[in-house]
Amino acid sequence: MKRYLHDVLGITAKVKRWADGDKLPYFLQAAFDLFELELLNRPLLLAIDRQADKPALAGLRAQLDKLRALAGYPVVYVTGTLASYERKRLIEQKVPFIVPGNQLYLPELGIDLREYFRQRPQAAGIMLSPATQAMLITALMRTPWQADWQPAEVITELGYTPMTLSRAVKELTGAGIATLHNEGRVRWLKMERPPAETWEHAKPLLRTPVKRRFWAHPITTTTLKPPHVRLAGLSALAFHSMLTEPPWPVFALSPAQCKAATHAGMKILPEQQPGAFEWQIWQYNPALVPDSATVDPLSLTLSLQDDADDRVQLALGELKARFPW
Repeated sequence: MKRYLHDVLGITAKVKRWADGDKLPYFLQAAFDLFELELLNRPLLLAIDRQADKPALAGLRAQLDKLRALAGYPVVYVTGTLASYERKRLIEQKVPFIVPGNQLYLPELGIDLREYFRQRPQAAGIMLSPATQAMLITALMRTPWQADWQPAEVITELGYTPMTLSRAVKELTGAGIATLHNEGRVRWLKMERPPAETWEHAKPLLRTPVKRRFWAHPITTTTLKPPHVRLAGLSALAFHSMLTEPPWPVFALSPAQCKAATHAGMKILPEQQPGAFEWQIWQYNPALVPDSATVDPLSLTLSLQDDADDRVQLALGELKARFPW
């Protein structure tokens, strides 16, 4: 972003982390990395999107308005990609944003510089779809390790459709993670590398499983208590390492579990409150490994790998020693 500002405006931007960021409500801290920037003698707060999935534009506008009210000066949304309809909506709402290398839209400073627009990458061939990721992680977590495995068995375990199976096989073979061979009517996938190498080869194509986070008080239904739900996030990492447990429990829910919890009376809170839990909605079933108190270590790693806290990174190193290979 600094390079982009230098290229289009001819300035050397001085950016520093916003000192008051840790005073914000947790849902804002989780959504953005916050930095101060002085541009054309005007202080700006850069809200760099750190979410796996962008919020709905209405939700994004509300978050940025909240940030502006707390910071006291203009907030600029920074993201890597924007679809054309997203860009149009943000401009209509006069929401300042920067897509480094593509567009700089700062209406309060009278700046609207447009270049070309990258489309959001498709999953196939670039990022594995959530179902394919779940299938791959399930195969990697099996003990003993089996280089040859039947994708239909794994898909059945995860509850996906035959159409999803076909797409997953195409994604895994297209990414060079596995090769396909048939024995009669049975399809087999073969991983050409050992499990550790397969994991490292696949990691750039994998995404955080966390779709959304929210705060809510626990409810009495047994389906929202272990072993029906799994520890996730820092709670799970603390379970597997020397990391200190967070002040509040963190649990992962599948979309179906979240829907059931809502029907059972769970109320989503606008921000963290005493006694509330952090709940994560996952892209796929958090219980890929049976008989475990936590989510699987591979998905857990993906959910925390971008955390800037050195203690978290050290704990992830400990977690790596618990991988099944």
